[in-house]
Amino acid sequence: MNDPIRITVEEPWLVPARQYPGDAGADLKAKEIAFIEPGECEVVGTGVAIAIPYGYAGLVFPRSGLATKEGLRLANCVGVIDHQYRDEIKVPLYNDSGQTRAVSRGERVAQLVILPIELPEFPVVDSLPPTDRGKGGFGSTGV
Repeated sequence: MNDPIRITVEEPWLVPARQYPGDAGADLKAKEIAFIEPGECEVVGTGVAIAIPYGYAGLVFPRSGLATKEGLRLANCVGVIDHQYRDEIKVPLYNDSGQTRAVSRGERVAQLVILPIELPEFPVVDSLPPTDRGKGGFGSTGV
């Protein structure tokens, strides 16, 4: 899908943007300054609301540089925006560093990826078909 997706923004400079043509993620920016203490989480507003079409989802991913250089990561790892959500996209940032971190107004804090999704039913059955792996998990194939 390359059709435009309608958004509202509190300020024109908050429109999500890709840094390079063809990038999967469009950067979301902080609409205001935030100070995040070590070991604390702060929810940062982006000033963006979006109308995601039915059959799609918005996934909010961390920006790798924010984690590796500033010690800030998404508290929920990946955010999921369903097609019926119409409020502001907010980003819960957790400070993994040992010092207070400042998020500047306009700083790119996350990236938004829009993906098609499958919507299967979940029929309950008595048993599942066998596989070679079976019930092996959590390191069952080695570390």
